[in-house]
Amino acid sequence: MVTQPLWTGPAVALVNLFDHDGAVEAKRTADHAARLVAAGIRGVVVNGSTGEAAALTDAERVELVAAVRQACPAVPVIAGASGEWWRPAADRAAAAVRAGADAVLVAPPRLGGSLTGYYGRVSEAAAGVPVLAYHYPPVAGGPVPVDALSGLGVAGIKDSSADPARLGHELGLGGPLAVYTGASALLGYASWLGAAGAIVAAANLVPEECLAAWDRDAAAQHAVLRAERESKALPGGLKQALAARYGTSPVRRLGG
Repeated sequence: MVTQPLWTGPAVALVNLFDHDGAVEAKRTADHAARLVAAGIRGVVVNGSTGEAAALTDAERVELVAAVRQACPAVPVIAGASGEWWRPAADRAAAAVRAGADAVLVAPPRLGGSLTGYYGRVSEAAAGVPVLAYHYPPVAGGPVPVDALSGLGVAGIKDSSADPARLGHELGLGGPLAVYTGASALLGYASWLGAAGAIVAAANLVPEECLAAWDRDAAAQHAVLRAERESKALPGGLKQALAARYGTSPVRRLGG
């Protein structure tokens, strides 16, 4: 358990880029991450839901973590390492740490089971590197009950539920738990309430606005929401919007 957050403020839930044949573009993904860090983004989460982690091999996961780590030496790199049971989650956590991850983000197993045992084994495999729980059912595994958090031995939580009451409950637990919102609609609110930071997909597209929204700029918060709405209206969503802004590949493995 750490006593200080690994980072504060907005981090990006990074897209992973694929070429026209669907192969991983690790270098271009890392270059995109570096561009966002240069804009002020405080951390990079690789191989999460936004990165289409469910469609990646374990070797591709490692390649992407290593590439982003090399491209972004000045900020924490956090690797998604969820699994359907503790063994793949633990193996992915250990591999991510060897590849240079500063922390791992792990959703509970989709089919349930003992959360204490699951996170205990993942933490053991992570060998002292912080483990963040991930609450985003049913998109990423099962739920993380707020009342169970203090007994899991995790360093923090990413809560993508967009439930402001739940966020307040998590922050009310006190202690060293670092709470990160995964909901771009709650950037300013989470900052005001005292959250450690945020991990949001919108930071791929509008990093400066995400930073300003975290600093409670209402106009920036509206700009983030508008960018999200507009990208969701596109065929291919976020990746099409990124292609239009940055010239990156719009290819998806999931939903493509």
